[in-house]
Amino acid sequence: MKILVAVKRVVDFNVKVRVLPDGSDVDTGNVKMSMNPFDEIAVEEAVRLKEAGKASEIVAVSIGGKKCEDTLRTALAMGADRALHIETDVPAIEPLAVAKLLAQVARQEQAKLILLGKQAIDDDANQTAQMLAALLNAPQATFAGKIDIGTDEITVVREIDGGTETLALRLPAVVSTDLRLNEPRFVKLPNLMQAKKKPLEKSTPADWGADISPRLHTLSYAEPQPRQAGVKVANVAELVSALKAAKAI
Repeated sequence: MKILVAVKRVVDFNVKVRVLPDGSDVDTGNVKMSMNPFDEIAVEEAVRLKEAGKASEIVAVSIGGKKCEDTLRTALAMGADRALHIETDVPAIEPLAVAKLLAQVARQEQAKLILLGKQAIDDDANQTAQMLAALLNAPQATFAGKIDIGTDEITVVREIDGGTETLALRLPAVVSTDLRLNEPRFVKLPNLMQAKKKPLEKSTPADWGADISPRLHTLSYAEPQPRQAGVKVANVAELVSALKAAKAI
């Protein structure tokens, strides 16, 4: 079984994101970048499935600028067999455009399982996996906390508001990963060096015949307003009065 894993290069989760003074974009100059944490979980799960003998090949794919190659090398160092970089200068690719490209790749690779992080920490859209499943007309399971592979189907325990839900999906299927699925392994330097020898194929969106032209126009970016200081009250009556004044009750 072949597994396709999508990975995205984002601002590292430890970095405090700042907006440019003119509000035109987020400041990414001299900022540490890394693989999206949820995508890292997806790669780890794919590698574990292969180590368990349930997958034959892992293909990592990323869409973006030249520096996305570093993210793909990390996926290769974790255990992916080969990588595909769809290079584009479009600064912020929308989820639908990403889903269209991934759908084309999935069809060509004939992947039985497509793993993605449930969302990227830069836009928090949580849309790509669902759109991809619709384009492929494939079953989907989002927010996966546990995955079991059978002969022709996959069982996924996913998190919902009321607890957990267990789904059985026929392959091929699309699954998005959540935090509780696993803990990604630490990538050692020798593995990073070996990853440079693994195949990394480059292409462009035009090669896949997908329209990635933006459908949304961002007017401006702004940092969240600072939180206002709290107010101490002497008793319950004052608390109720303050809540009424704030129209909270």
